Amino acid sequence: MNGFYIRFFMQESRQHQGILLYEWLLEKAKKMGIKGGTVLRGIAGFGRHGMLHEEHFFELASELPVEVTFVISEEELNRLFDALKIEKLDLFYVKMAAEFGILK
Repeated sequence: MNGFYIRFFMQESRQHQGILLYEWLLEKAKKMGIKGGTVLRGIAGFGRHGMLHEEHFFELASELPVEVTFVISEEELNRLFDALKIEKLDLFYVKMAAEFGILK
């Protein structure tokens, strides 16, 4: 099957509608019928604002980078992006064409 590998990047503590944004994205995708998603936590990183975030022993609220990934069809991608635009999220993403399937 052909579709897209989509990656969203954010800080771990970022929230939307009172919950962590990465959790909100997973729940939104699940409710839309998208069959899977993954959240990966970075150990360090910096984004478009140039601020370096690293894990330190005494940190209480983490600002580490988080990546949310989906491998989805073009139709699912369009529905997801439409939903995100309605929410007016300022969210960096990377979209790549992908071939995917299940080996048996």
